[in-house]
Amino acid sequence: MLRQSFIEELKKLENSLLEMGNVVKQMLENSKTALLERDEELAKKVIEMDDIVDKYNWDIEDKCLKLLALQQPMAHDLRVIAAAMKIISDIERMGDYCVDIAKFTIELIKMPSLPINEALIKMFELVEKILCDSLEAFVNRDVNFIISVVEQDDAIDRTYYKIYDEIVEEIEHAPETAPQQIRLLMIARFLERVADHVTNVAERIYYMETGELKELHE
Repeated sequence: MLRQSFIEELKKLENSLLEMGNVVKQMLENSKTALLERDEELAKKVIEMDDIVDKYNWDIEDKCLKLLALQQPMAHDLRVIAAAMKIISDIERMGDYCVDIAKFTIELIKMPSLPINEALIKMFELVEKILCDSLEAFVNRDVNFIISVVEQDDAIDRTYYKIYDEIVEEIEHAPETAPQQIRLLMIARFLERVADHVTNVAERIYYMETGELKELHE
C-alpha cells in the first residue's frame, strides 16, 4: 500500500513537471508572436507567466524533498526524483530567457520597425521543436529519441551564427539600425540559451533511464 502511494505521488510530480514545461512552451510561442506582430500586451503576458513557472518550481522541489524524506525510493525512483530537481531548474531558466525576449520585444516595439530576420524566425521554430521533443522524451523515456533531441542543438547553433553574421553585415550597411539589430541579436542569443537548457533536460532524462551521467552534446 505504501509503495502504491509512492508511485501515485511520483506520477503527480511528473505531471506537474510536464505542466511546468508546457507553460514555458506557451511563453516561447507567445514571445515569438509578440515579436512578429509587435504585440506589447502579449509580451507583457509572457513576463507575467513567469510567476506561474516560479510557483511550479517551488512546488515541485517541495514534492521532491517530501518524497525523499518520507519514502524510501528504490534506485530508479531515486534517479527520477534527483533528475526532476535538476530539470525544473533548467525549465525555470528557460522561462527567464522567454521573459528576456519579451522585454527586448517591448523595447523594439517602441523603435522604428525593421523586417525580422528570416533566420531568427527559423530559430524560434527550431527551439520550439526541441523543447516539445524534450517533453515528449520525458513522457516516453526513449533513450534513442533523447539522443536525437540533443543532436538538434547543432542546427540551432548554426542558425545563431548565421543570424550573427547577417546582423553584423546589416549594421555595417545601415548603422542607424544598430539599436534594433543588437536587440534582435540578443533575442537570438536568448533562444540559443533556451536550447542549451533543453539539452541539459535531455541529459537528465538519459540519466533517469540509464543511471549514467553523460554529456550527450559534443
